[in-house]
Amino acid sequence: MEYEIIIGLEVHAQLLTKSKIFCGCSTAFGAAPNENTCPVCLGMPGVLPVLNREAVEFALKMAVATHCQIAPFSKFARKNYFYPDLPKGYQISQYELPLARGGYVEIFTPAGLKKIGITRIHLEEDAGKLIHGENLDDPHSSYVDMNRCGVPLIEIVSEPDIRSPEEAREFLQELKAILEYLEICDGNMEEGSLRCDANISIRPRGAREFGTKTEVKNLNSFRHLQRALAYEAERQAMVLEEGGTVVQETRLWDASRGITLSMRTKEEAHDYRYFPEPDLVPLVVDEAWIARIRASLPELPGARRQRFVTEYGLPDYDAGVLTSSKALANYYEECVALFPHPKTVSNWIMGELLRELKREDAPPIEQSPVPPAHLAELLQMIEKKVISGKIAKTVFEEMYATGKRAEVIVREKGLVQIADADQLSQVIDEVLARHPEEVAAYRQGKEKLLGYFVGQVMKATQGKANPQLVNKLLKEKLSS
Repeated sequence: MEYEIIIGLEVHAQLLTKSKIFCGCSTAFGAAPNENTCPVCLGMPGVLPVLNREAVEFALKMAVATHCQIAPFSKFARKNYFYPDLPKGYQISQYELPLARGGYVEIFTPAGLKKIGITRIHLEEDAGKLIHGENLDDPHSSYVDMNRCGVPLIEIVSEPDIRSPEEAREFLQELKAILEYLEICDGNMEEGSLRCDANISIRPRGAREFGTKTEVKNLNSFRHLQRALAYEAERQAMVLEEGGTVVQETRLWDASRGITLSMRTKEEAHDYRYFPEPDLVPLVVDEAWIARIRASLPELPGARRQRFVTEYGLPDYDAGVLTSSKALANYYEECVALFPHPKTVSNWIMGELLRELKREDAPPIEQSPVPPAHLAELLQMIEKKVISGKIAKTVFEEMYATGKRAEVIVREKGLVQIADADQLSQVIDEVLARHPEEVAAYRQGKEKLLGYFVGQVMKATQGKANPQLVNKLLKEKLSS
């Protein structure tokens, strides 16, 4: 039977406030365990939370950027459950009256742009972090680090509009880009700043009712998200084909084995026993506040993507890649301002630069050994025929490895392009003399051999010959 995949994502994004959501403790990552704590975020008796206004501002920015309807009146609730890293025994969140509802995010699919609905965006506090035995001297022990308790989060819940693991990945990447453009979350999935839980079910294609869903928890990379959902869809299909029943449960992704594993049967929302938070007044957001937020928003990924297409004449694919992060888009525009050939710059960034930046332990693009000005200088040397495009790629690799400018490397290694017609004519004569059979074949109509001769000349000159001049001289000599 052919099945349709139904996916919805729950995304948690840590907000880049300097202090926690209900107290003044630092949110800095990497502090010594339990250093950034106080009686409020540790849930000591008698303490009172005070809402961080900047956290609300950041949440409102994301709500406006994703076209949500912002509630003029929202409330906080206590989400009650026991876990060792939750010192109060409950998490302050929003439930019945969230901050925002009903928005959408556009993603690229093979069929074109597609809107993925946003069910809700709400504010909540993070829990602490459990460190288990595999990371400690004693493999049978677990420690708790409370530094993360009270760090402000927004939870972004999508509608079940996603129809493939690939679409899920695109949606999460677009959310990450929006968060980074707004500068409200750094999107660092390895450090847990951006975390994703995925709900997935399947149904016979053409059916209207949803199937039983499972939740895959704590997916901390785009690749893991896509692989986990692909596996889970196949697993559910196999269960149904064998006459079984898919059980509603929470599962974990085992990346090393490439499978999901059952963690626990899935709790319904009422199992958390939400209660109104008595220590926080309702959150009131008026139209003037929303208008100020809307006016403060920067150019967002979708708008910048479209501008790259119209202003620079780039294909949709190039524009999508280059605007996938704010830093990459800034790098591109700085380079184009210095070397106004948009497609050439796009090709070099998407090819040479991104290949290097995707290597393990590569620095972020802001710390690239080849800044925009240096790449522009390299491209100008190609344009002025100082070096060939082939030599330029070798020069770029050296630039990235050493941080040196192109002109320094070209001078040190003697890589200046040969553009002297007399010098090249002599090399071409020698090449043709060594290949009389190929010359005869070319003159009898096998004109594709021209590329062979060009290659031989480039080899003889160690790639320094001007390709256009080589082609011109070869054609003249072979037709005489």
